[in-house]
This record gives sequence, structure tokens and C-alpha cells, in this order.
Amino acid sequence: MKEQPVKLYPILGCCGLDCGLCPRYYTVGPSRCPGCCGPDFFNKHPSCSYITCCVKKKNLEVCAQCDEFPCSKFESLGIDGGEYDSFATYRKVYPNMTFIKEYGLKKFIQQQNKRIKLLKTMLKSFNEGRSKSFYCLAASLLSVEALETSLEKVKKSLRDRKIRSGNLKTRAQILRAFFEEYATSEGVELKLRKKEQKNGRK
Repeated sequence: MKEQPVKLYPILGCCGLDCGLCPRYYTVGPSRCPGCCGPDFFNKHPSCSYITCCVKKKNLEVCAQCDEFPCSKFESLGIDGGEYDSFATYRKVYPNMTFIKEYGLKKFIQQQNKRIKLLKTMLKSFNEGRSKSFYCLAASLLSVEALETSLEKVKKSLRDRKIRSGNLKTRAQILRAFFEEYATSEGVELKLRKKEQKNGRK
């Protein structure tokens, strides 16, 4: 049996999807997704045309590294990816790829690791059991500055109001409010499908 490829950075889909900011990446148990072409990926997921072309045929990490990018596969994405799929995180597919094309994969991964670190803080200290998908969406769509500032503001608010660490419901409400505020100022819609909300309530 031919050995399946494993990407160096499974936190980023070869198509540009933010796998490291997805709720399924943080799911506990056998249904957890290891990221794009991560360990055991092909035992859990069917391949796709992006993986077949980018990873299997050309041995690349992401499509942005290909001389033919953007090829016909990206035509259906539109400029911001908004028309391709009802999953809101697809909005970042094309911007992620164009960033890598201009600045390189290493710089993008450095930025992505910042988002992942911030997301882990949200999930550890502010998830009341219903906000995982919302936090993943915020980590993907908001600017790093908005994420960092929101977390700093919420920490100050918690100190001033003397809200205990175990009061996750109130902590989540405060953080979500700050994210919504920055989403409005940045022109970002933090809206989830019902299916996405259901999958993220863990």
C-alpha cells in the first residue's frame, strides 16, 4: 500500500482553509480532525482535488506555492471566498493564499500560530460549553490585534468586576461582546450556521 503524504503544516489546508482554527481540530476523541494531511488524516477523510493536485502530485504544502496559482479550482471561490461554501471560515481561503503568495509561507505560519495560541486561551478560560465554534470563527476572521485587545480588555473587566474563574458563562458573555464590538468595526460578520453551532458545543 502506498504511503499517504503528511504535510509539514496540517494547521493550514492546502487550499487555504484554517484547519488549526477549526472546531473539529479541537474535538476530543476519534472524530478529531488532525488537520489537512495530518497524521491519520486519510483514515478519517476522503481526499479532495486540492490535495490530489497540490500535495500528492506536486509535493507542495499549499496551492499558493504553485506557479499556476490561482488556477481554475479557485474560480468558484470569488475574491473573498464568500460564495464557495456556507462555512464562514471559507472567507479566508483566498486571502490566506494571496498572503502566502506575497509574503511566504513561513510568515503566514508565524501569524497563524499567534491565532492558535489566542484561540487555545479562549477555549481553556472562556468556553462555557457553547462557544467553541464562535471562538474558532473569531480567531479566523478577526485581526490578531482585535483578538489580543479583546482578551486584555476582558481580563481587566473580570478583575474590576471580581468575576471568578469558574464563572464561565459570564466570562464567555463578556468576551463574546468584545469580539462582536471589534467585528462591527472591522466589517466582519461572526455568524454561524446552525450545523456549525451544533458541532461546536463541546
